[in-house]
Amino acid sequence: MLNNIGLPGILLIAVVVLVLFGRGKISSLMGEVGKGITSFKKGINDGQKEMEDDMAEVKDITPEAEDIVTKSEKDKV
Repeated sequence: MLNNIGLPGILLIAVVVLVLFGRGKISSLMGEVGKGITSFKKGINDGQKEMEDDMAEVKDITPEAEDIVTKSEKDKV
């Protein structure tokens, strides 16, 4: 369905949206979208860092944990 939309169709949609909502409203919406994307990326990075910290903590606690971590890293590949 969306395969048939070309440049004129996209421009028409953009003009209609601009007329309906106005420049100020669209600008504020895009700002909110940008903030959401930024917080999403920050959350992903925090989660990865937390997982790495937990893995390091597990390695420090038990020697057997190294085997478990090695097996789980092999499963990722």
